[in-house]
Amino acid sequence: MFLVNFSFSLEIMENQSFVTEFVLLGLSQNPNVQKIEFVIFLLSYMTTLGGNLLIVLSISSSPALLGSPMYFFLAFLSLLDACLCTVTGPKIIVDSLYERKTISFEGCMTQLFAGHFFGAAEMIVLTAMAYDRYVAICKPLHYSSVMNWRLCGILMGVAWTGGFLHSTIQILFVLQLPFCGPNVIDNFMCELYPVLELACTDTHVFGFFVVANSGFMCIIIFSLLLVSYGVILWSLRTHSIEGQRKALSTCGSHIAVVVLFFVPCIFTYARPPSTFSFDKMVTIFYTILTPLLNPFIYTIRNREVKNAMKNMWSRIIVVCDER
Repeated sequence: MFLVNFSFSLEIMENQSFVTEFVLLGLSQNPNVQKIEFVIFLLSYMTTLGGNLLIVLSISSSPALLGSPMYFFLAFLSLLDACLCTVTGPKIIVDSLYERKTISFEGCMTQLFAGHFFGAAEMIVLTAMAYDRYVAICKPLHYSSVMNWRLCGILMGVAWTGGFLHSTIQILFVLQLPFCGPNVIDNFMCELYPVLELACTDTHVFGFFVVANSGFMCIIIFSLLLVSYGVILWSLRTHSIEGQRKALSTCGSHIAVVVLFFVPCIFTYARPPSTFSFDKMVTIFYTILTPLLNPFIYTIRNREVKNAMKNMWSRIIVVCDER
């Protein structure tokens, strides 16, 4: 049903708008710089995709880890990071080879929808991971009864549904705007505020809707996560030294990922509708760097995940030798 409505809305926009494609200025128009960008973005994308998929496969191949809600959520988070980096990564890599970078109107709307869909779903997954740690540390005797597979399934359903609703509502509003020129976006991807600036109508009201829909949502969830981790850290004072060390290691990784993900998003969307010259660098941070760093943050000090990776590779080598 959504695809039908989405296609119908695109047909309406094609009749109302003169713009059929957008021109992306990218990070630089210097050919030598673009060659460097190609290498950097290609290596970053391959590392991000490979690292996150490696976590997904390692956890999926380990019954012990997959049976744990914490690692179940981690695998789901890694899957979302792999999807999120794929929304923009291949396009950025290909565009760095060309002097003129363009994206079709439909491609731009799809990129906007997919980016906000996976981003919103990731926010909910990070919230679920915080709740999982809260129950494990603050309510250890009730952990198995509270964090059952029924609740895990519900939380994952909420993540997919919440991301879909958030992105759908936002993109439907954008599709109602007329675009009759200019069509130049001063960025390397379709971002909401730069696209709104190209609409041939006053978008201030919609801009404040974006702040309410995206910005305030980021602030509220981020604040709740900080409070929850504050409660967790406070409760650790009664635990043993070994328990504190293990809990701090796990929570430290979660807090680092939360900060890396939410702070750039809050800076981008929790402000009056406008664009700044350094927005490109902020966009790079939460679309490229954060998904790239997450696999390293979660595996460097996590013995269980590293052991699962080693076991998976050992099984692969054994299978290859048998052939």
